[in-house]
Amino acid sequence: MKAFLHLSLGLALLMLASLSQAAVKPGVPAPDFTAMDTQGNPVQLSQLRGQYVVLEWTNDQCPFVRKHYDSGNMQALQKTYTGKGYRWYSIISSAPGKQGHVSTEQANALTASRNAAPTGVIRDEDGSIGRAYDARTTPHIFIIDPAGKLVYMGGIDSIQSADQADIAKATNYVKATFDAVEAGQPVVTPVSQPYGCSVKY
Repeated sequence: MKAFLHLSLGLALLMLASLSQAAVKPGVPAPDFTAMDTQGNPVQLSQLRGQYVVLEWTNDQCPFVRKHYDSGNMQALQKTYTGKGYRWYSIISSAPGKQGHVSTEQANALTASRNAAPTGVIRDEDGSIGRAYDARTTPHIFIIDPAGKLVYMGGIDSIQSADQADIAKATNYVKATFDAVEAGQPVVTPVSQPYGCSVKY
């Protein structure tokens, strides 16, 4: 009987995991969420319809995140697309006591010291937003179109390394996605393998 219960529970958990992952994919509505950014501004995804939205999972202590910030690559992308009126949110899902967890004040200091330019930074301490999106790594990028549907999810680019020298050689999936949607073309790579440090839930 115990073996049967363990098997049933295991199957149920697998089904829930597969349903969660199946629900988050390009072409379907992005999971809605409500949060407060570190500047005290409310953010509700469903209220951002009509605009492109980028969600960027981040952890300042992760070498893969540092690759893109120390090089200025992440900031350049943020400035390019917020400059077009798109919304870009950096999300910190590190739990208290885990690597990358920061206070509101520390998050704002990091934004300033790195010359970062997101629309806002969201502290997702309980991991609810990260789990809703099945965010796995830092960085992990999700792009949502004006209709509220996901058009891209995955890595920031095509070379899975922490070496800044690889940035110029890689296909930047954020740029490629926006180049396509802005031209009214299908996104060639709507899903890619995210790479980086695991999200510290």
